Amino acid sequence: MGFFLEVVLGGLMAGVLYSLVALGFVLIFKASGVFNFAQGAMVLFAALAMARLAEWVPHWLGFESLLWANLIAFVLAALIMVALAWVIERLVLRPLINQEGITLLMATLGVSYFLDGFGQSVWGSDIYKIDLGISKDPMLVLENVFEGGILLNREDIVATLMAAALVAVLAVFFQKTATGRALRAVADDHQAAQSIGIPLNRIWVIVWSVAGFVALVAGMVWGGKLGVQFSLAVLALKALPVVILGGLTSVPGAIVGGLIIGLGEKLSEVYLGPLIGGGIEIWFAYMVALLFLLVRPQGLFGERIIDRV
Repeated sequence: MGFFLEVVLGGLMAGVLYSLVALGFVLIFKASGVFNFAQGAMVLFAALAMARLAEWVPHWLGFESLLWANLIAFVLAALIMVALAWVIERLVLRPLINQEGITLLMATLGVSYFLDGFGQSVWGSDIYKIDLGISKDPMLVLENVFEGGILLNREDIVATLMAAALVAVLAVFFQKTATGRALRAVADDHQAAQSIGIPLNRIWVIVWSVAGFVALVAGMVWGGKLGVQFSLAVLALKALPVVILGGLTSVPGAIVGGLIIGLGEKLSEVYLGPLIGGGIEIWFAYMVALLFLLVRPQGLFGERIIDRV
């Protein structure tokens, strides 16, 4: 029983990491109706900025405090992601207002390749680390309940707490603030929102900035766990099945979808992998997404779209 709970908790915590990336997809889709293929590249770019700035800040300011170096690097990286959001809105999105969805989709694909190359040019192409000061040694809990206890990864626990706090803040932002309500209005109908005075350009800058901040948090967590390398952009695409499962328009769906995918991957790999030769983690999430596209394409929490003619 102890081993089973360890596998379950490990899967749920891995799912939280997927959810952090999926949140960026959902936020931009909610506000613009655009599926942002650049979200994985944004995670990589933000992680690179955080990693390199954390290296450079102590030399610039002449101190050795890891906490202050990470804090200053995080603030600077967040400002960079806001500036990046402004540039994307001004140079890419603004000229494409009211264009077909496929046009905007291809634009985000172009942004993705640009960020991959630009990030390498600015920050370098080596493998970098983000030292968050969290011990790599697993934590042993419930020793008195289960024989041998349960091993938990400390980084996964911190990521879970960060994701929970981030979701709570975003929920309040969307439901209780005037800007959040404007974002939902823009998501429902761009032209109607413009007709009542909602500035579409400003809303897009805000939502891309928020998505950039989410990408920074995800990149910081993933980078601290795996190291900052260019495979992070590909790894971030693992969030695609999560948003398909949870629903492209649902913030809670991104969290629930991530937990389901993470748990399903871990359980299937541990218990079914030995029977069929392993490798289930590579394709499990995409098979689940395919089944949902066939049965419930709007996802668990997505809105059903009905066209009347």
